[in-house]
Amino acid sequence: MIRNLTLAAALLGPVSVVAQDLPTAPYLPLDMAQTAAQTALEACAAEGHNVSVAIVARSGVTKVILRADNAGPHTVGSSTGKAFTSASMGRDTAGLAGFIGGNPANDGLRDMDDRLVIQAGGLPIRIGGALVGGIGVGGAPSGDIDATCARAGLDEIGAE
Repeated sequence: MIRNLTLAAALLGPVSVVAQDLPTAPYLPLDMAQTAAQTALEACAAEGHNVSVAIVARSGVTKVILRADNAGPHTVGSSTGKAFTSASMGRDTAGLAGFIGGNPANDGLRDMDDRLVIQAGGLPIRIGGALVGGIGVGGAPSGDIDATCARAGLDEIGAE
């Protein structure tokens, strides 16, 4: 009898672990990332700017990169770095640049990670209040224009 109870306990123990709910986390679906990137690229193209647009997941992993015909060779790295920075820091890159520039004690943030690009044009992607990634645009004549194009992409997918 004890042997049967021991065997039953051994077999049923793992079932209780499997039955527990696994943690869940919000994420940015690929189709939404593609839509945001395409919209941002088209917004800049409508103004005559050849840019690159990058979307990264919350983890910083690149999901989408679009490069317009005739965009400069530096624009892919710039857009990816801006997207990574926004996802990593959870804030827009223009605001981060001001935060660092306004207080020399914050200057060390520039050197935290080689992938950070602290120039205007990167925005965090929030859906339902959750940070799910970042978008970066690079190649327009100013970071403000880059950010405007990025915002158009986020507006298209209903991101905050």
